[in-house]
Amino acid sequence: MILFPAIDLKDGQCVRLVRGEMDQATVFNDDPGAQARAFQDQGCQWLHVVDLNGAFAGKPVNDAAVGSILDAIDIPAQLGGGIRDLETIEHWLGRGLRRVILGTVALRDPALVKEACKLYPGRVAVGIDAKDGFVAVEGWAEVSEMKALDLALKFEDAGVAAIIYTDISRDGAMQGPNVEATKALAGRISTPVIASGGVTEMADLETLKAAIPNLEGVISGRAIYDGRIDPRAAMALLAA
Repeated sequence: MILFPAIDLKDGQCVRLVRGEMDQATVFNDDPGAQARAFQDQGCQWLHVVDLNGAFAGKPVNDAAVGSILDAIDIPAQLGGGIRDLETIEHWLGRGLRRVILGTVALRDPALVKEACKLYPGRVAVGIDAKDGFVAVEGWAEVSEMKALDLALKFEDAGVAAIIYTDISRDGAMQGPNVEATKALAGRISTPVIASGGVTEMADLETLKAAIPNLEGVISGRAIYDGRIDPRAAMALLAA
């Protein structure tokens, strides 16, 4: 099981939001490249990066910040936020990104996701952000009538590298992950699942690992920045 430290980018800085609210951003580092390098130096094997401005704009916004991250590390990184066409996918994969995360476009244009999976095997993940079980898009500003599981099932045979499942109500709120919803999703699909949202302490990682043994990984942001979770200890726990 992989620990994915999160770097969320807003206006070129590393921030954390509370339940996706852009006006509730806490800045943790104004040098994304340095933050990425620090995670690598701590032994992290992957990075999870989100262009928050891009998610709202529908196109990449924090290009320079993402570039500084890719220039600073040798470990693989995955990026989401504002990636909604093949041209952008090609750009980022060509720039050295290991895989892209498609969220809004997965709901709006599932055929594009399937085409991208064929063109770039193993390098396309789908981000499913849920509020009360329903998919939220456009930077979480809109909640659709599509259930998270129904969307995940659309890509069962598409070759998606992973489903990144986020419970919006838990994200950044330090209230613990939605274990039951994540377990229910992972139990119904064959695509690997990465859990996101609400991981607050080491006990949360223990709970997820015990409840969902086939989970591919866990994303954590604020808890790492706040010092509640030590990356080295977390990786040792997840690898045990």
